Amino acid sequence: MNVSKLRKRLPFWTRPLLAAALMLSPMLPAVQASAAPSATAPEQAKPLTQENAAAFLKQFFSLDEVKAQLAGAVVIVVKDGKTVIEEGFGYADKTKKTAVDPDDTVFRMASVSKTFTAVAAMQLAEQGKIDLKADFQTYTGPIDFDNPFGVPVTVEQLLTHTTGFRIQDPLPEDINDNFQAKVSIEDYVLQHMPPVVREPGTSYMYDNFASMLLGLVVEKASGMPYEDYMEKHVFDVLNMDKSGFLLEGDLKEDLATAYDAAGEPIDLYTVTPTVMPQGGMLSTGEDIGKFMTAFLNGGAVGNSRILSANTVDAMEEYRSSIHPLLPDTTYGFEAPIQLPEAGSSSKIITKAGDLVGFSTYMFLIPEQNTGVFIGYNQQSVLRELFYPAFIQTFFPQYAAPAKLDAFQPLSAEAMDAFTGYYADLRLKSLVSTVSVNEGALHISDALLGNRQLRQVDDNLFIDELTRKFTGFAQDSSGQITYFKEPYLNPYGYGQKGPEGAGYADVTPGHPYATPVMMLQSLGYLPNDASLYFQPEAGITRAEYVRLMLESSGVKESKTEKLAFPDLQGHPAAGYVQMAVELGMVQGTQGGEFQPDRVISRQEAAVMLWRLLSPQYPDELFRDVKLAGKTDKWAVPAVKMSVAFGLYGPDIQADADGAVDFKSREALSKKENAAILYALFTHPMDQIVAGLTEKSKGAGN
Repeated sequence: MNVSKLRKRLPFWTRPLLAAALMLSPMLPAVQASAAPSATAPEQAKPLTQENAAAFLKQFFSLDEVKAQLAGAVVIVVKDGKTVIEEGFGYADKTKKTAVDPDDTVFRMASVSKTFTAVAAMQLAEQGKIDLKADFQTYTGPIDFDNPFGVPVTVEQLLTHTTGFRIQDPLPEDINDNFQAKVSIEDYVLQHMPPVVREPGTSYMYDNFASMLLGLVVEKASGMPYEDYMEKHVFDVLNMDKSGFLLEGDLKEDLATAYDAAGEPIDLYTVTPTVMPQGGMLSTGEDIGKFMTAFLNGGAVGNSRILSANTVDAMEEYRSSIHPLLPDTTYGFEAPIQLPEAGSSSKIITKAGDLVGFSTYMFLIPEQNTGVFIGYNQQSVLRELFYPAFIQTFFPQYAAPAKLDAFQPLSAEAMDAFTGYYADLRLKSLVSTVSVNEGALHISDALLGNRQLRQVDDNLFIDELTRKFTGFAQDSSGQITYFKEPYLNPYGYGQKGPEGAGYADVTPGHPYATPVMMLQSLGYLPNDASLYFQPEAGITRAEYVRLMLESSGVKESKTEKLAFPDLQGHPAAGYVQMAVELGMVQGTQGGEFQPDRVISRQEAAVMLWRLLSPQYPDELFRDVKLAGKTDKWAVPAVKMSVAFGLYGPDIQADADGAVDFKSREALSKKENAAILYALFTHPMDQIVAGLTEKSKGAGN
């Protein structure tokens, strides 16, 4: 697959494509709740011996659901200072039939790189060259960015992902094929520095940019280029002779070929900045085994030491949590994958990573002196299957249902404090709705739909569908501020939005009050009840595109050459240009975009269809019945919109189940709000599954 084509497959709404979205972010877990591993632990743990580990791996990699997600993989297990097993599975290159070799096959470590960057920072802290409590600018020098909170962002907060920065993930162009370009860490930081939008230290959000800044701190405090520091003070010390941050020499020659989710090869690519502390490390299974062995041995192997034993202890300690069963981060590690009814064990520290075509997972159990690493070269959620299977086989005590103390059940009145809309801090289009229904708390989202939350502790609930925990955080005044849940994004918090105020012409009793007030709560519409919304007014083509992309987390294009001449100087030009680059917009017959013309309902449907149809082909909706008049070119798109319920209460099915979408009419502001609301809340995959089953039944 060509890299430029891959870049166009950017996240849009909460589709599974989001799992691959970006690059240095742990992949979203599979949302097949029925596939969740059982919380029932084996009666007796198997000893972690070479023989038992080999049998486990053989059985695991023979599973059909594993083989379906596998190009190649490496696994290494260490215990008590020795390597228990290291094995390769599948192919580093499927075309050449090159087998994965744990000693020689190079994988992109993706965000496992962050652990190594943390090690470097902690080394410098040991030497007194870094104070973890100090403003990070003490070391980088002054950087221009907005921080309205009056407290600095510290080095410690860079380590724990609690900076309060606005999300600043790698950009699409940061994955590219320009191997000649050289961009320094400092130049990249100065060009892309985000503002602080939440008080530093008050919330957890997986933060790629923070780890890049930490790399810059290492560079400045040590007086050495980051990659040279890592080579001298980490890799050389541990004889990790096939690890580095520059794609050259043996690291380039022996790099496994990357594959997408369909098993298609991805062209070789490089990253920007050229040395990427938060995700650019290259290594082998054997080298990661050397690191795990040293870390578990108090920071040393033989006479070689990378950390003091006290520093290792400090890096194993979780620094924040919403609940003890839902820890966040240590210095360099994060909480393990939740196991049903067991939560995330604070006795285990992990690091996950994803870069285009590669995924990694390292987990350490210090009290068992055990470390495990799996890396693979096909986009998939293989680790979501591997981790629970390994734990339940060898250390089932960490998979046992949690034992909780007695708690005070919430009153009906108290439950109201939890209700509202929660937007993920990193991926704002991931929205959960928490409500009270028949005296019970419920949660709903566009992936899993509606399910009940059963209280099991103070501010802790168990999801009745997934059997995993969801926890809520309160501020000093007792207001619910954040939550952490297992599926939309376990690597950060969701922030509770304020209650939507409505408008002078959209009061709570208005038919479209719910979608309008949701958009106010999420910050996409002004939350001021004294204003007028003008719900019947038409929405322009440019405004439709801007709201659609902005609310899906897609940023404006920086391309100077615009696709349409009538976009010059238009305030939404960057969004429309991005829509062109994504394939959402293709223009009009006259060669212009006509940004200020009111968009028709069928035009709006076609723009969405262009984005979603690669995932949801037209045959899924062939049995959808339409009434009224729809132009032929828009029929597939309108059928998709009808199937997904992308319309408001003014649209109703007739007695035969046919829907008049009013395709040729103007799209009103209230109907646009209803479309956005549906995209945030309707479980599309479940709808498709229902259509598929219905089609099968009709075929029988």
